[in-house]
Amino acid sequence: MYDIIIIGAGPAGLTAAIYARRAGKSVLVLEKDTFGGQVTFSPKLENYPGFAEISGNELAQRMLEQAMGLGADVDMDNVTDVLDGDVKTVVGENGRYEAKAVIIAAGARHRRLGLPNEENLIGSGISFCAVCDGAFYQGRHVAVIGGGNTALQEIVLLSDVCAHVTVVQNLAFLTGEQSLMDTLKTKQNIDYLFSTVVDSYVGEGALEAVRLRNTETGELSELKVDGLFLAIGTEPENAPFAKVAQIDERGYIVSDESGQTATPGVFVAGDCRTKTYRQVATAIADGAAAALNACRWLDGKRA
Repeated sequence: MYDIIIIGAGPAGLTAAIYARRAGKSVLVLEKDTFGGQVTFSPKLENYPGFAEISGNELAQRMLEQAMGLGADVDMDNVTDVLDGDVKTVVGENGRYEAKAVIIAAGARHRRLGLPNEENLIGSGISFCAVCDGAFYQGRHVAVIGGGNTALQEIVLLSDVCAHVTVVQNLAFLTGEQSLMDTLKTKQNIDYLFSTVVDSYVGEGALEAVRLRNTETGELSELKVDGLFLAIGTEPENAPFAKVAQIDERGYIVSDESGQTATPGVFVAGDCRTKTYRQVATAIADGAAAALNACRWLDGKRA
C-alpha cells in the first residue's frame, strides 16, 4: 500500500509526485497514455520560466526523471474507478492499487474533430494553444476552428503575430463575448468562413491545407494554411471519479486551489479541475498544492 496514488503523469501529476516524495511519502503514479500529458504536443515552449525555449517532450522527460529519481513508482494503467474507505482503492484495467490518499491529475483533453490523420498532424501543423505555439507562425497564414470565447481569444493573439487568420465556424455567427467580437472588428487581417466545417486534412508528415464544406450549400473548397488551431474547447475524462468527487456540468471536478474534493483524502490537480487558466505553470502550481495538502492530511490522521 502507498501513502499517495497519483492518477495522471502530466505536469500536475509529476509535480505532485516530486513534492510528495520530498515529504517522505511513498508514491505511485499511474498514467494511461503519455507521460507528460498534453504538454508533449507542444514542439516548443517559450513561456515556461527558466527556459528561453524547451520542447514539451523534453520538459515532460525531465519531470518524469526527477520524480523517479526521488523514488516515485510509475506504471501504465487506465484507471476506471476510485473507491473510498479508510484505504482508497484505485481500480485500473491491469490491477487494483491501494493508498491512504489519492490525487487525481487526469488532465483535460483538447477536443478533436475526429478526422483521419488528425493525431499524426498534431504538432506538425495542428495546434491547440496560441500562447504556446502562435510565435511559430509569425508572418504566416493560419486558420482557427471555432467561434466561442476560447476561439476568439486565440484569434486575437494570433492576429497580432500572423500575417492572416482565417476563422472557420460551423455556425452562421460567432458565439463568444461581445467585447471579444468588438476587438476582432478592429483587426484587418482576419476573414471568416461561417456555416463551414473541416471535411478533411491535406498533408501526410505536415499539414498543407484543409478541405472545407459549407453546411448550407454542401460546396467543397480547399484552404491552404501554414497552421491550424483547434479551439473547440477541452473535455476532461473524469467519469471514473464520480463516486469520490463532485463533477460540474462541463465534466470538471469541483475544487479550489487547495485541491480538496468532496471526499476527505482525495485531492485534484491540474486541468481536470474547475479553474480559469489551463497552462503548464498553473498545472504545476496545482500539483504542488495538492501534494502539500495531501501530506498535511495524512500527517493529521497519524497525529
